[in-house]
Amino acid sequence: METVQLTRKLAVILHADVVGSTALVQKNETLAHERIQAVFHQFSETITSYGGRTHELRGDALVAEFDRASDAVTAALVFQIHSEGSNATLDDDIQPQLRIGISLGEVVIADNTVTGAGVVLAQRLEQLAQPGGVVVQGAVSETVPTRMPFNYENLGEQRLKGFDRPVRAFMVSLKPGVPTPAPESITVSLPHSGNPAMPGAMQSPDKPSIAVLPFENLSNDSEQEYFSDGITGDIITALGRVRQFFVIARNTMFSYKGRTADVKVIAKELGVRYLLEGSVQKAGSRVRVSAQLVEGTTGNQIWAERYDRDLVDIFEVQDEITGNVVGAIEPELTRAEWERAKTKETENLDAWDYVVRAIALMMEFSDEGSAEAMKLLEQAIALDSKYARAYGHKAWLTIWRAIQGWDEMETAIEVAAINSGRGIQLDINEPWSYIARAFIGVSTRDSELSLSASHKAIELSPNFAYGHSIHGLAIALSGRGADGLGEIELAMRLSPRDIWREVFELHYAFAQFQTANYEEAARFAERGSLPRPGHVFPQLLLMASYGHLGQMKKARQVLQRLKKNSPDLLLTSENIVQVYVLDEDHGRLLDGLDKAGILRN
Repeated sequence: METVQLTRKLAVILHADVVGSTALVQKNETLAHERIQAVFHQFSETITSYGGRTHELRGDALVAEFDRASDAVTAALVFQIHSEGSNATLDDDIQPQLRIGISLGEVVIADNTVTGAGVVLAQRLEQLAQPGGVVVQGAVSETVPTRMPFNYENLGEQRLKGFDRPVRAFMVSLKPGVPTPAPESITVSLPHSGNPAMPGAMQSPDKPSIAVLPFENLSNDSEQEYFSDGITGDIITALGRVRQFFVIARNTMFSYKGRTADVKVIAKELGVRYLLEGSVQKAGSRVRVSAQLVEGTTGNQIWAERYDRDLVDIFEVQDEITGNVVGAIEPELTRAEWERAKTKETENLDAWDYVVRAIALMMEFSDEGSAEAMKLLEQAIALDSKYARAYGHKAWLTIWRAIQGWDEMETAIEVAAINSGRGIQLDINEPWSYIARAFIGVSTRDSELSLSASHKAIELSPNFAYGHSIHGLAIALSGRGADGLGEIELAMRLSPRDIWREVFELHYAFAQFQTANYEEAARFAERGSLPRPGHVFPQLLLMASYGHLGQMKKARQVLQRLKKNSPDLLLTSENIVQVYVLDEDHGRLLDGLDKAGILRN
């Protein structure tokens, strides 16, 4: 007799069921079953994209397992937002809605079936949720990092059937005006050249590889978080300019903020050999910075130092830390290479302070946050008119806001050109000024500008993940989609947990569409569209891909979703449909939209 292997472990469990499924079936049995299955299929895809594993689909219920609570909550919210938009496009009342519960507890897994108290608790919590809602156990809410953009409504201690003790429960929702976070656990397989972005299965590069963990804020003031984050970011930037190193990007590393994890586990997840960690304590005019470099496979300390300095010396401390890391890992680096990597860009601590605060706001990806960031960048420039980095970020933010539809494009192009030119004039090694110019090239279909500027950005900063993705996009839009795929995959490898993951995936979709691989273009455009349903470009590419695939119903659902989120949008606008440089590619985009019936609406 064959023995069944039982696995017991602590896991985050998600349980979902369809609200009023019996009533839906009674109205129209065939249509109801079809739509319920479609809902669960879509939810399973979302679960997979956020690192989860769907174990069971039982009629009108679904059970999934996650390693991290943040992934489970994000996947649930992403799907509920997407489902609400899809249901809004239906003209009948057969509209499946899910309730979702999430728990943390022990489970038993056997033959892909998951059972145990954790599953039962998730099911009981799900019954507390409103249609389209998500309810989590108190332990789950405590596990999710505070940086995640979630609101929690305390439902108090609940007496749940089958549990002797009351369970604290919270209804969770996304904070207004912010996009849903991109996946932190990446399980997507990239069809072009394998799977370069799989945590836990990454191979270390040939050159020395390092990840810098967010420096811990030891100050009594939580408002000083931005200060320690700024120091971390500057060190990552400096190391990223060293050509001989492979450095994991800032956005991925900040996904570890607030987490306690074994450095050996993190090194394996990211496929790096070294990790740098540290702390910052700011008090009055003094600052104490501690740092240590460890070898990832063994956890052994290679170098450690503590710095007690005046606050105005913080830039020197950053350079000393970076220099010690470089010396410990690659002592044969030339002096010219080291000088190029130094971080000091301004003498004015207040100007640096404004830029660091602006970066934190930019990472919110919201209209309000980016507008406030713009004010801070302008204040930094007012304090130091020669601060190249401030001009570079302002140029990029100006064009990015226009691409999001928040500002007028023609004016943004002019302002971005002026500021990027000023940034380059002040410091020819400032990569963000070149990224802004690359965006200008993309927005005006000037492939020579977009290609040369994005190439210059990654030449200056070889580990610039976002820069590699933009360069890949520029290559694809110029008519060489297959060549662009490799650059975007490198971006995903440099930043496998990037909070802009959906942006990389949108760029990947553009490249796949250029190669006429419409199935992959649709798959990645859909993933890129989830966090920002009002962002036109992923929806546009998705509709055109569906048109070429003959999936007209799906295309029209996307159109209705887009109209709901952007009611004033004119799809025939030249700024929107003219993204590809070659007439052939541009024609295929319009042809796909026409086949889907989009241009006739």
